[in-house]
Amino acid sequence: MTGNARDDGVEALDADVLGVYARALHQGHVPAPAAAGAPHLLRLGLLHPAFDDPDRLEPVTPQIALHRLLRASADRVAEERRREERLVEALEPLLRAGAPEAPTAPLITPHSGKERIGRIIDEAMTGATELLTVQPHDSYTNYDPALHEPAILRDQALLDRGGRIRALYQHTLRHAPPLAARYERLTGDVEARTLDEITERLVIVDREVAFVPATADRSSALEVRHPALVGFLATIFDRLWRLATPMYPQAVRQRTLNGVTPRQRAIAALLVEGHTDAVVAERLGMNVRTAREHIAKLAATLGSGSRAQLGFLIARSGILDRTE
Repeated sequence: MTGNARDDGVEALDADVLGVYARALHQGHVPAPAAAGAPHLLRLGLLHPAFDDPDRLEPVTPQIALHRLLRASADRVAEERRREERLVEALEPLLRAGAPEAPTAPLITPHSGKERIGRIIDEAMTGATELLTVQPHDSYTNYDPALHEPAILRDQALLDRGGRIRALYQHTLRHAPPLAARYERLTGDVEARTLDEITERLVIVDREVAFVPATADRSSALEVRHPALVGFLATIFDRLWRLATPMYPQAVRQRTLNGVTPRQRAIAALLVEGHTDAVVAERLGMNVRTAREHIAKLAATLGSGSRAQLGFLIARSGILDRTE
């Protein structure tokens, strides 16, 4: 028996079936072929075949039948309790061993203040062996050696442990003196590459923790320790890295095709999308004046006399279909 009411057939004791049992009690028996509810009554022990005639069913008194059914129910309850005891006995050693503690540190933590953010990154890099960073163009616009000195020492400590550093910058920083000076001071497995457009600032340590800005001025940041999010950010970095142009330790020269520089092609791509000079400058990491100078050189190369004509000539020239 499983202890299930449906298996016992109790739910089948409707008025018709109980009527057959009542008739058997009244008459002393009922013929088996005429007892539509006989299978349920036999299973529950309310009827049994006569000793001298199997086709005649005789009733068991309600008192005896009820006692038997209740005892069977009690046996099932006892068996379930013994089953519970066996489960506890089997799993108790594992319970005593203790389950791994759930992480108490939050998966995403906000931090405010650039000095505090720097300290938190320093702590995360203690003992680290890999650093992946994305640095927008304005990271070195107002270069302050005093602010960057601790970061240089921290990076060199990682390299001294046999670690590696991979950094992405915008093309506008390929010849920035402060950036060149920084890499001249580092020794070890460190590489830097550049792209026309990159993400906002990003720091990934050992692919376990990431730091991203929480405000436009980077005075607040989010410390991300959610494995799925950190893995997602690391994948973005890896894909950008494969598209980027090597800058350090071995710089790859960006080629000019048909008089159009790679920088001008990047500008052309944004112009045909309808962006203003200010947006073009912001996305490519340059000031508006420099962007306009490049646009003027591009127009002269393509023979354009107006901004409207320039878009048409860019599309017709096919320069956006070319790759380096």
